Amino acid sequence: MDPNPAPATRTAPVGGVRRLRVAVVGGSLTGPVVALLLLRAGFDVTVYEAMPPSAPRGGGLIGLEHTALDVLDRLGIAQREVVAYDSETIRQVAVRDRRPHQTVLRTYPGRNTTWTLLHRALTARVPAGVVRTGMRVTGLTHEGGRPVLTFADGRRDPADLVVFADGRSSIGRQLLDPVRVLRYAGYVAHRGITDRAPQPGLHDFLRLEPCPGVQFNIAPVPGGCDWTFYLGCTAAQYERRFGAEPTRRVFALPRHITPAARADVDEHAAQLLPPEHAAVVAATTTRMAVPVLDIDPPTRMVWPVGDGHAVLLGDALAPVRPHTARGANNGIEQAAGLAVALTQHRRYDADLPAALHGWQRRHLPAAVAAVRHGPVIGAKLGLGTP
Repeated sequence: MDPNPAPATRTAPVGGVRRLRVAVVGGSLTGPVVALLLLRAGFDVTVYEAMPPSAPRGGGLIGLEHTALDVLDRLGIAQREVVAYDSETIRQVAVRDRRPHQTVLRTYPGRNTTWTLLHRALTARVPAGVVRTGMRVTGLTHEGGRPVLTFADGRRDPADLVVFADGRSSIGRQLLDPVRVLRYAGYVAHRGITDRAPQPGLHDFLRLEPCPGVQFNIAPVPGGCDWTFYLGCTAAQYERRFGAEPTRRVFALPRHITPAARADVDEHAAQLLPPEHAAVVAATTTRMAVPVLDIDPPTRMVWPVGDGHAVLLGDALAPVRPHTARGANNGIEQAAGLAVALTQHRRYDADLPAALHGWQRRHLPAAVAAVRHGPVIGAKLGLGTP
């Protein structure tokens, strides 16, 4: 039974009276996707991004399944624009004594892209004036029945629906669902981008498993390769190496990578990886680190705010461990489903609370499953704390 059923009484129709105004909080990936979908459906949309335009941004490899790729197709983003290598093969290699021991070939139901390629393709299609940068949300209230966002600079903007797509440290989740807080899982995804490859003609996604508690992934990207090295790390070690506790610094950018942090990764690579892969790690100058985080499964996605609503989706709703490969996929699929529900409201005067709760009923189980599946995968790999 739905723990948060839609109200039994029908609210006054909004679609037939005026154009629904949607505020999207977050300008990374899910935010621009939902904004583009809603703009195409005829909604009044504004995207609020906390980072100023001059702030450095970036990310690593992202796996997109066919459902998410189809959403991009509908937005006019051809796969060749975001997918540099169309291999679906995952080479899973057991490593013993720094040498490949056994290889298993798997097929990924999708394609790999990078945060940079995907973000560039999405933001290039958002019309001028839709995105407002440097707008850090600090609160959500309501006046005259309408939700009102408040910002760090004192500004207040009303909307009919607020969509929080603002990532793992979501202010929306803190405001709407404060009981669910991030927990550090006990290991870090060290990431690097380099123009050096471990072997010529690298085309597939390569996963090396030298021992329990360690995993190394590497894949081709334009201009070189992208690698992720999963290593155990206590919360105290993380704070010493990256300057803040893992639930506060949820992304360690290149400027946060200390010499000690770099040396630790290089030493583990030299001890555990084949020499050609260890050499790639040692030669990488641009590095980041992402602490792997857990959270309690969500119980809802929709909240009433006055006579309007607020929703959480993507990592704002439920960050998942990277091994699930569901982070970006969940966000894009939820955005597409939300656009369908709101379009039915706009075109045919469908009851808005019922449409939103129907969207929640369809997408919440998948989000819960991904949150729960992450620790299961981590345990099988020996990664993280129980």
